[in-house]
Amino acid sequence: MEWIKKRVIELQEKYKTVDLHELATLLNVIVIPFDLHDEIKGIYKYDRRNKYIFINSNLSANEQRVVLAHELGHAVLHTRSNTKFLRANTLFSINKIEKEANIFAAELLINDDELKEEHHLSLQQIASLHMIPIELIELKRKGLFL
Repeated sequence: MEWIKKRVIELQEKYKTVDLHELATLLNVIVIPFDLHDEIKGIYKYDRRNKYIFINSNLSANEQRVVLAHELGHAVLHTRSNTKFLRANTLFSINKIEKEANIFAAELLINDDELKEEHHLSLQQIASLHMIPIELIELKRKGLFL
C-alpha cells in the first residue's frame, strides 16, 4: 500500500522528526499510559475533535513503541474510528483498518535503507535488531520489494 508509505514520508518531512512521541504531539494526539486489561495493548479514541491514544503501561518500552506507532496509524489514517489494539490477534488481523495501521507502523518504525542494507539477515534477525515483531518486518519487506 504505497499511499500509506507516502503518508508516513510526508509526515516525517513536514515535522522533521521520526520520534513517535514528538510526532504525536505535533499531530495533536494526546498519549496516555494507562493500566489496561492484559489483552489490550492500546486504544485509539476520537472524541469531539480530540485524539487520544491509551497505551497499556504494563508493556515493555519496546512494545509500547510498537503500539504507539500502530495507534498513530489510526490517528492519521482513520481519524474518526475508535479502535482497540488487542494482544492476541491484531498483527494477524484481516480487518482493513488494522492492516493499514500495521503497515503504517512498519513504515514508521523501519527505514527503507536500513532494511535494504540488512537484506542478508533473516527476518528474525532484523526483527530482533529493531526490537519489533517479525510480522511488521514481513509487511515492510513485502511493500519494499513489490
